[in-house]
Amino acid sequence: MAGLRSGAPAPQAITVHNQSRVLEVSFSDGASFRIPFELMRIYSPSAEVQGHGPGQEVLQTGKRKVGLLELQPVGNYAVQPTFSDGHDTGIFSWDLLYELGEKQDELWAEYERRLAAAGVDRDAPMAAKGGQACGSH
Repeated sequence: MAGLRSGAPAPQAITVHNQSRVLEVSFSDGASFRIPFELMRIYSPSAEVQGHGPGQEVLQTGKRKVGLLELQPVGNYAVQPTFSDGHDTGIFSWDLLYELGEKQDELWAEYERRLAAAGVDRDAPMAAKGGQACGSH
């Protein structure tokens, strides 16, 4: 099983580059990506970031210098990173890592649009959480 989609490319090598803050992933189809930790953090698949349904996404800011403390395998289909800001609930399937790598330019553009719409800067501290009951942190 490569990922969550049948026949999806499987990772052949995963390298954490802490100094440059990128995760390098090479796949069985020959594709290779250098995914910034910041991109992974702002697009984490966790409920803390994605919410519990459409329109509940939480815009992540202040993540430019986020580091990767740990990267744990999850079965044969994913990894679970622990970021330096304490976030550790996102499970990144091979499919998601491939998508993050393949669509980096458009994901960054979408992030910039969301920041502009919210009137906040990429490096702004995260706003305090307000009254949300959620099992994630």
